Amino acid sequence: MLPLEAVPNFSEGRDRATTAAIGDALSAHARLLDVHSDEDHNRSVYTLVGSEDELVAALLAGIACARERIDLSRHEGAHPCIGAADVVPLVPIREADAERARTAALELARRVGEELALPVFLYADLAPGRGPAFFRRGGPVELQRRMDAGEVVPDFGPAQLDERAGGVIVGARPPLIAFNVDVEGDDLEAARDVARAVRERDGGFPGVRALGLRLPRAGHVQVSLNVEDWRASPLHEVVAAVQREATARGLRVAGSELVGLLPAGAAVAAAGSLLGVAGLDPSHVLELRLLSAEEA
Repeated sequence: MLPLEAVPNFSEGRDRATTAAIGDALSAHARLLDVHSDEDHNRSVYTLVGSEDELVAALLAGIACARERIDLSRHEGAHPCIGAADVVPLVPIREADAERARTAALELARRVGEELALPVFLYADLAPGRGPAFFRRGGPVELQRRMDAGEVVPDFGPAQLDERAGGVIVGARPPLIAFNVDVEGDDLEAARDVARAVRERDGGFPGVRALGLRLPRAGHVQVSLNVEDWRASPLHEVVAAVQREATARGLRVAGSELVGLLPAGAAVAAAGSLLGVAGLDPSHVLELRLLSAEEA
């Protein structure tokens, strides 16, 4: 049986002692594969794998560590958030394991609400039509106002955001690609225009979420992307569109970065496009073919 993946996002990217402590808490229960921290976003994304029980234990420990070490009332960063442990998705590596991911995510949400006394909001496959942006709009202060007005009700835990740790958004979702494109200069509005041009909600690529952000420490702006369906919207096509839109506005793309890990299929599709090989997919990659044969 293949493991499940979890990709928790914590609202700390500057204090190395805190990011290390969260990593230690996670890795005590599951296999930690990757950590990506960004000082301007003030955010760290961890990638770990394990069984349902291992991931629930790991994530509960990581969230508890974040609750103790991160003070959201003093937090500042480019990336919007509503919690010290902001968003915690469980991800099936195979589509056939989607129910396993949903079951584990619900168990995690219940235990975070009951044992850590944090309000938990479900999203993605556990609350179709609701993504993290639904809860992050206006930040923690606005979310609490909506809770007080009865517009938003936590699925687990108290109806009051924790003063230091806020709340937690928990869900189950398919694999996605988090990818940032750096753009020279300080033209935030132009970066936002590029984001609008490529994201789904403004008529761009299906399943693409995008924000234009200013990164003062890095000294440039950025188009931050989540590609939720890389088959419908191949990453290399999305990035090419970002480059075209930036150039059309007189901007120069300075580089890009992957946040977390990349599904093999997306990388193979990009390689096929670059090499001009039609129909190149994971079945043509030796190591992936061998792994598939072993699993069968």
